[in-house]
Amino acid sequence: MSNQIPKLPARDPDSNKGTHGRGLLIAGSVGMSGAAVLAGNAMLRSGAGLVTLAGPKSIQTVLALGNPCYMTVGLPEDTATGRLASPAVGPALQLALERDVVAIGPGLGKSEPVGHLVRLLLEKIEGGLVIDADGLNSLGQDPSFPPRRMPAVITPHPGEFARLTGQSIAEVQADREGCARHLARRLGVVVLLKGNHTVITDGEQLAVNKNGNPGMARGGSGDVLTGVIAALLCQRMTPYDAAVLGAHVHGLAGDLAREKLGEVGMIATDLVDFLPAAFLRSQ
Repeated sequence: MSNQIPKLPARDPDSNKGTHGRGLLIAGSVGMSGAAVLAGNAMLRSGAGLVTLAGPKSIQTVLALGNPCYMTVGLPEDTATGRLASPAVGPALQLALERDVVAIGPGLGKSEPVGHLVRLLLEKIEGGLVIDADGLNSLGQDPSFPPRRMPAVITPHPGEFARLTGQSIAEVQADREGCARHLARRLGVVVLLKGNHTVITDGEQLAVNKNGNPGMARGGSGDVLTGVIAALLCQRMTPYDAAVLGAHVHGLAGDLAREKLGEVGMIATDLVDFLPAAFLRSQ
């Protein structure tokens, strides 16, 4: 087990926005637009060159108001639920094929169209892929992942991990490292099992992130982490290194927020605000 923190490569003075990756975030639903905004802002603050947020058409304006520095796309939705509808799958896949990295899940809600889209992304997308939250929940129990040139990064919390594997949360928590390593090997992915002492493994390499604090245990923190990892993939880090550095920087941003604000008052937007300082300290 190694806890050596990977370094983000230095930027070429002749680089441009395309050099640092074109990232797509598929996220949000009516009532959960904040998850998409948090992840999108984290992608920007973590160095992605170009960021596009795609979500249900009725929340496109809300997403656009979240930051003028990313682009937005409205997708077909089920008006009864405010979530992506089946006709959104084709356009979302086409957007993904035109990007270097795709992240999917925050705030989407569990649905069959989302599950269908995730499976297509696993089959069709050759670049970086991060699957979080409802992207995982929509796959159902015991999914199979097709072989990929670049392993996907999945970021379950213990409840999501238990739903994926059919285990109880208590079983997962009793052997976090062993469970994470086993799932990574079985699915051929990088697993980031969130929680106190986050575990990151590709089935062979394994790291445990030991920074962070209880003030981060609130809604939106995981969405920020998804955005950080996606941005690091945009900058051509390997999936495992992106997950390890992402967990470290995310936890460090939480520790910096605690120093300034305390554990009780800090919220997920504070993590985004402290990401630049966290990256500076991680160089």
